Amino acid sequence: MYTTASTLNWRVPFELLARTAQKLLPVDILLLVQRFGIAAVFFMSGRTKIAEGSWLTIDDSAFELFRTDYHLPLIPPVPAAYAATTAEHLFPILLTFGLFTRLSAGGLLVMTTVIEVFVYPDAWPTHLSWAGLLLPLIALGGGKLSLDRALRIP
Repeated sequence: MYTTASTLNWRVPFELLARTAQKLLPVDILLLVQRFGIAAVFFMSGRTKIAEGSWLTIDDSAFELFRTDYHLPLIPPVPAAYAATTAEHLFPILLTFGLFTRLSAGGLLVMTTVIEVFVYPDAWPTHLSWAGLLLPLIALGGGKLSLDRALRIP
């Protein structure tokens, strides 16, 4: 087949865009944004379970949610409320600093899976987007802009 230079020109702007994006958006910046983004989602969810005016006192309404809407088959509601609320505060804080990134992202991925399977199975597009942020953090770690890198934590 005969190819002319004009048939290949349509690729030039895309190649330029790709080269520019690679320079302006290195992996370490992308990992930082992913850490902050998913941390915000879970931290804000955790804050909804805390009594107004307190730092870490779980609200009675949160316990009620775990008795009704969030009921899990193997974990009683009170320990589940404490575990989930603790995880939604601890793991996002660790992710923000890039400390124990893989462990924190893994914990949130397990939590996401439990939510998907047992609580809100129809919310799979949301949970898939969370997994899309968490999986690279598990695979790649926190990147150069993390305490993991500074402390040489794999």
